[in-house]
Amino acid sequence: MKNLKKNNFETIRVFFEFRMLKIFLLGIISGFPWVLIGSSLSLWLKEEGLSRSAIGWAGAIFAVYAINYLWAPLVDKIKIFWLTKKIGHRKSWIFLMQLFIGISLLIWSSIDPEKNLFFIILIGLLIAIFSSTQDISIDALRIEQIKSNESNIMAAAASMAVIGWWTGFKIGGLVSLSISDYFEKFGFYNYWQITFIFLFLILMLLNFLLLTIKETSKNVSLKKKLNFLENSKISIFGKKINFILLWIFETIITPIYDFFKKNGLSIGIGILAFLFLFKIGEAFLGRMSIIFYKEIGFTKSDIGIFSKGLGWITTVLFTLIGGFLTVKIGLVRSIFIAGIFMALTNLLFSLLFWLGKNYIIFSIAVILDDLAAAFATVAFVAFISVLVNRQYTATQYALLASIGTLGRTTLASSSGSLVDYLNGNWGLFFIITCLMVIPSLILIFFLKGKIKALN
Repeated sequence: MKNLKKNNFETIRVFFEFRMLKIFLLGIISGFPWVLIGSSLSLWLKEEGLSRSAIGWAGAIFAVYAINYLWAPLVDKIKIFWLTKKIGHRKSWIFLMQLFIGISLLIWSSIDPEKNLFFIILIGLLIAIFSSTQDISIDALRIEQIKSNESNIMAAAASMAVIGWWTGFKIGGLVSLSISDYFEKFGFYNYWQITFIFLFLILMLLNFLLLTIKETSKNVSLKKKLNFLENSKISIFGKKINFILLWIFETIITPIYDFFKKNGLSIGIGILAFLFLFKIGEAFLGRMSIIFYKEIGFTKSDIGIFSKGLGWITTVLFTLIGGFLTVKIGLVRSIFIAGIFMALTNLLFSLLFWLGKNYIIFSIAVILDDLAAAFATVAFVAFISVLVNRQYTATQYALLASIGTLGRTTLASSSGSLVDYLNGNWGLFFIITCLMVIPSLILIFFLKGKIKALN
């Protein structure tokens, strides 16, 4: 009994280590840009008169996050002049991308959306590219905060990173919506442009805090492999061609070949189809939710307080609880429960549409939806983690996770078009999003006994 209490105390104590605060900060830095190209950009476009269809398709810029693994080797390989020596390889990339995002915000703050709509969406795409690029170094820097012999602490670090990401996204969204609503009520016609200046200042504060994180990386894996290739007798193509070939081989071919070799072609395709489809319904809802709230009469402050502020509390709590439940009831069962829970909570938004502006239903819908999303995310991440071959952990995880991201970003781009096709019948729209999870649950039901990693 004493040993059990001691182990529990040691587990809890890990979360209060100073390095966990650094990992939490990295999570915030990663999540904050999603506020800019998600909540802020969508609502800005909505208030400028864009159709739901146009706003939905503008969200296709998130597809960048599904392919950032393609240039990950370059981020590992290329050193940034002066900055890398000054603050470290990982931090130099994060710092530079943060500066580029900040410049993008300043550009947004100085242009008229009525005259420069295409340019605004183009800047949004650049923010997505900068953000997805910094995520490569953020993940590496986070992992390197934990020593190789501390695998038992890695789970706690992952939890802190997820909580940090939700904090950056939710609290950042609360600040963004509250500031814009405040200046709009005071009669400023350019209230969004003013908001972007405030968001720029927050971004620069995060960039300053980044410098407090110690970097320990001394080498990068692809560079070591390239050096081996250069020193060997097989460099008949020249150094640059060798690097390109090695990049393609290590980044794409080897992890994919290993995945299908391990699972077989049919099972492998089934797994990829599940990853692609599992969170489609949630993505459709998420892409249009802030537009829906605005259309039924909630103010930006209302959306910020309920969807972002209240949502942050429930998401953080259930991210921790969801991890515990996944361990207790098993991975496949967790996926089924999370999928069904995620689908059913979408129906609450149908009820909100039919009842109209109702703060009680709004708060219940937001809380339960965030609980379901947190649980589903934990189960989804755990499922991918089990599938990967430890020999190709980083690349296979990135590839498999990108399949899920690709599904959510590509198909969900048509969410606005679907609402328009339904003539603004949000109630029916949310019912359809509820049904979207069914194909993925059918797939995992038939696959569960055939996936070697689960048996």
